[in-house]
Amino acid sequence: MNSYLMKTLALGLFLIACTFSNAASFEQGKPKIQSIDVISFQPEGILLIGDGKAGQVVLIDTKDREPQKWTASVDDLKGKIAERLGVAAKEIELIHFAVNPVSGKAYLAIRKQDTKSQHLITVDGQGKISEFSLDNVAFKSVALPKGSGGAISKITDLAWMSDRLLVSGVAADEFACKLYSVQQPLEKQSEVILTSAETFHVAHGKWETKAPMTVLMPFEENGKKYLVGAFSCTPLVKYPLEAFTENAKVKGQSIVELGSGNKPIHMFTYQKDGKSYVLINTFRFHHQKKPFGPSPYWTARIETGVISENANINEKALKRLDSKGEPSTEKIKLIPEFHGVSHMDKLDAAHALVISEDDKGALTLKALTLP
Repeated sequence: MNSYLMKTLALGLFLIACTFSNAASFEQGKPKIQSIDVISFQPEGILLIGDGKAGQVVLIDTKDREPQKWTASVDDLKGKIAERLGVAAKEIELIHFAVNPVSGKAYLAIRKQDTKSQHLITVDGQGKISEFSLDNVAFKSVALPKGSGGAISKITDLAWMSDRLLVSGVAADEFACKLYSVQQPLEKQSEVILTSAETFHVAHGKWETKAPMTVLMPFEENGKKYLVGAFSCTPLVKYPLEAFTENAKVKGQSIVELGSGNKPIHMFTYQKDGKSYVLINTFRFHHQKKPFGPSPYWTARIETGVISENANINEKALKRLDSKGEPSTEKIKLIPEFHGVSHMDKLDAAHALVISEDDKGALTLKALTLP
């Protein structure tokens, strides 16, 4: 047996082992989900649902582990999903989006406007659209504790790290931005550390506690682990996980400023040509006044070396634009091929799966080469 097959077999056995170790504590049935705010995945194809209304993260064993090649480009995505749900396109809202890293299948959280019901839709590599039923699945739930100001009202993002789950949420509190670190294995009685975030907003020139983190990702360097988050108006901030202790107020280090008037939506890391990058897409709510491109949705590529910065932070954070509104650094670049991308996730080492929106609001699901 050659080395490639041995590695492939070893990986398959590892994933199966992970799956069965998780399955031991799953229960079968219909999870009690009050809201689907965001979705993400564990590496072995376990779907993570952020349910802010119920203050919980729900894990679903999708049993979706057959890798497939993505060949489709699905035009009129919203119309086709609406048809699958038996309603008009104007009656549905796309809430969130994630890619199963094992199968490559797209998962979309959808809300029907008439009934306010929420649904999970899948799209496979050939463009087949299906509904993923939650009526009888293997699942488990992890409760997120309340802070001094009460429960969170919404989960804004979640992501899996090597040994824990990272969650961001919003609460009606002086320190409104809440961050959770949940140690594996994820169980009802898991150790959950709740902290509050204080962030220097470079564009505003001050420390803030009310602004919500809209997207996050894990990051490791020199043996240390960080939560990296992005906020509206638009600092990229890192928080050392070693500072996460129960009910702590953690000050982040603002390392990048992408400019005011934007809301980050998704971000992830990848490697290309021996270099490591962060890809982040945002919605520009100042598009009519000061556009960054042809669409209010724009995407930037950031060299990950910037995240390692420990000296030029907060007031000295690297800015994408100078005082004249011109690009100030080669380390942050706009990606024209990703203009119009409203949702995205990493598909494989070379591609992202994206949902792009044209000037008429029509949505297309397709794979794009990572820049």
